Order: sequence, then structure tokens, then C-alpha cells
Amino acid sequence: MPTDAPRLYLITPPISEWTPYPLLFESAMAACDVACVLLRTAAHEEGEKEKIVRALAPLVQKHGVACLIADDPQLAVRAHADGVHVDGEGERLESALCALKPGYIVGAGGLPTRDAAMAVGEAGADYVMFGGPCGVEPHAAIVERVAWWAEIFNVPCIGYAHNLGAIDDLVWAGADFIALGDAVFADPRGAVAALRDADRLIAPTPEAAK
Repeated sequence: MPTDAPRLYLITPPISEWTPYPLLFESAMAACDVACVLLRTAAHEEGEKEKIVRALAPLVQKHGVACLIADDPQLAVRAHADGVHVDGEGERLESALCALKPGYIVGAGGLPTRDAAMAVGEAGADYVMFGGPCGVEPHAAIVERVAWWAEIFNVPCIGYAHNLGAIDDLVWAGADFIALGDAVFADPRGAVAALRDADRLIAPTPEAAK
């Protein structure tokens, strides 16, 4: 088991109404160690998307937490986010890397094969994500891919946990970050309660670190 605990990477639901999120983010940052928030928007108009990001990004960033935008490099720049997460390899990722690097973070997910993951790592992505809120990969496959990557490569990897019970396997596999989406935001107890549980699950015990 790794001696350094992974950090949390939060993936929001697609947001159309942003007003509940300021309080949620404040509570989340106080509850646990969040490294990054990936904002997803449900708005169709560019102006509405930008309004959501401009309202929420500063609330994340003031805590020293990176704020990324899903699949929209231009919006990330306009709204002063820290970067973009792109699902898939190929032209879209290459365009994001050319447009945003080195001043912004560019991460990649939706990678169906080991070759695809290696290609985006070599292309200069800041991290690779295995699994995701829209992915169909079973938990065991995500764990296997994380363990393979962590053993060989230096580029950070993120393992997506479909539920809180998946966290332990990803920690042991060597994930640098644990991504949580519905496991937090759809928890009937509330997001903060879920985050406190997640924080306990990823923290290595003194016995485990020996």
C-alpha cells in the first residue's frame, strides 16, 4: 500500500442552477483534503455556461483547489478556470494541449485501452483518469488499470470510484487521486457526510505505512 494518501478530485453533476454550490463547496473544503473540482455544466448557451463557471470557480480557487472545466478549453480561459479535462484522445486533446499548455492544466480521461492512456501521457497530459461518471468500466477494470499505470509511469493517475466502497481498492492500487461524483453528490446523507467518510477511507493508518 502506498504511504502517501491520494487526494480527492470532485466531479460535479451537470450544473444548471449554481446557487446551492457555494455553501456546498465551503463545507466540502472544510471537511476534507480536496485537490481539484471538475465543473460540468448543463447549460446549452455559452453565456450561461460562463456565468456558472465565473460564479463557482473563485469559490474553489480561494481554497487553493484547482478548478477544471469539462471538455471546453476556450471556456476555461474565458472564465479564469485552471484548466480543462478532456474525455478521449486525438484531435480534441491535441487542440487543448496546444491552446492551454503550459499555463493551464490539461487532463485526459475516457481512455479505452492501455495504448490510448500511454499516448495521452506521452502527448503531455497532466494526468490520466481511469473510469468516470459517464464510463461503463467495471470497478475491477479501473483498479487493474490504475495499478498498471502506477507501477510504471510518473504522470499522475486518477481512479474513479463509483461508490465509497470502491475507494479502498483504488488506494491500494496506487492512485494519486480518487475521483468522486455521484458517490458524493447523490449521497442521501448529503455531500459533506460522504466526503468525511471518503477522507477517512483514503487516509493511511500508521500501521499501514510501516
